[in-house]
Amino acid sequence: MQVFLYVSVVEGLALLDLGVSPYSGAIFHETPLIIYLFHFLIEYAELVFMITDVLTAVALYLAIQDYNKVVFKKQKLLIELDKYAPDVAELIRTPMEMHYIPLKVALFYLLNPYTVMSCVAKSTCAINNTVIAFFFLATIKGSAFLSAVFLALATYQSLYPITLFAPALLYLLQRQFIPIKPKSKSFWLYTMQYAALYLCSLVVIICLSFFLLNSWDFIPSVYGFILSVPDLTPNIGLFWYFFAEMFEHFSLFFVCVFQINVFFYTIPLAVKLKEHPVFFMFVQLAIISIFKSYPTVGDVALYMAFLPVWSHLYRFLRNIFILSCVLIVCSLLFPVLWHLWIYAGSANSNFYYAITLTFNIGQILLISDYFYAFLRREYYLTHGLHLTRQDGTEAMLVLK
Repeated sequence: MQVFLYVSVVEGLALLDLGVSPYSGAIFHETPLIIYLFHFLIEYAELVFMITDVLTAVALYLAIQDYNKVVFKKQKLLIELDKYAPDVAELIRTPMEMHYIPLKVALFYLLNPYTVMSCVAKSTCAINNTVIAFFFLATIKGSAFLSAVFLALATYQSLYPITLFAPALLYLLQRQFIPIKPKSKSFWLYTMQYAALYLCSLVVIICLSFFLLNSWDFIPSVYGFILSVPDLTPNIGLFWYFFAEMFEHFSLFFVCVFQINVFFYTIPLAVKLKEHPVFFMFVQLAIISIFKSYPTVGDVALYMAFLPVWSHLYRFLRNIFILSCVLIVCSLLFPVLWHLWIYAGSANSNFYYAITLTFNIGQILLISDYFYAFLRREYYLTHGLHLTRQDGTEAMLVLK
């Protein structure tokens, strides 16, 4: 999608050098900090994108390394307190099993074809991923200030990461041993402190953008563009085809309906996964990737990098082989159907949107499968692997 392409940044730089606002045209929709970053690094653009990907991988490696230590300590404590059922020894994670997970996460990100394609295309999504990775690292390290700053930067860049506020807050509360209870004064005090840090950081960044350009033009051009979805250039998302076929007087209603998907699941997920904020963050990243208005393959690469963290869930996944095949086949068919539609003229937009729809359904089912597997394992840990009814017969676990 052109909104995240380096080509649009070059266009904005050309306008800026001519003394014209980069937002006066219809092509540039990046933030002011991005354009000023490349104003000084225009000759090293390729290197910038490679370095950002490496930094993302390093941040993820360090974050997962720390997270694994926290998981192992928590698991050891629960075993000592007899919180686990006696027959779940095979579900307990071992240090040897967890040792290589940070390296797998880093390699999963760096060697992912989606990451490579994003880097080659010089998509500024790579910079967004780096900011989110450092936000994740700061959160895992327990630094509320840096977590709030990087979350504000991520929100400033693409708006949707605001939904990561909830899992970050839940994790930091756990780090501070503050009970997650609405009646607790310490809960509300810490929440207000973190929210204040986040909002102050966001205000400072937005004001800095204003002083750089001496104009508020970037707000409608960046955030208005993301929310109103005026550009219907085909991409891997769900918006473009639907609104290309939509009658104009219905569009506002359906834009609101589509946009609310990213934010709608945050509260129920926060309630269900309040004890597991890192898994909550993983699910929320996937939701952003699927339902944002202008998604890129770089967004997909970021949440897929977390899959090795949940390798212990593989035994509970129901459709992982089929869904993996669906995503691989769709990825291979994207360029084929694009060529047949745009260049050969032997296909039309329906073909391309069909594969886009299949790809996104595959992602939704993949995340649903991981969610089911996670809840199933947690249930078995406390109730035991061998479930029985009151009459002594074997019972089957059904999650509703």
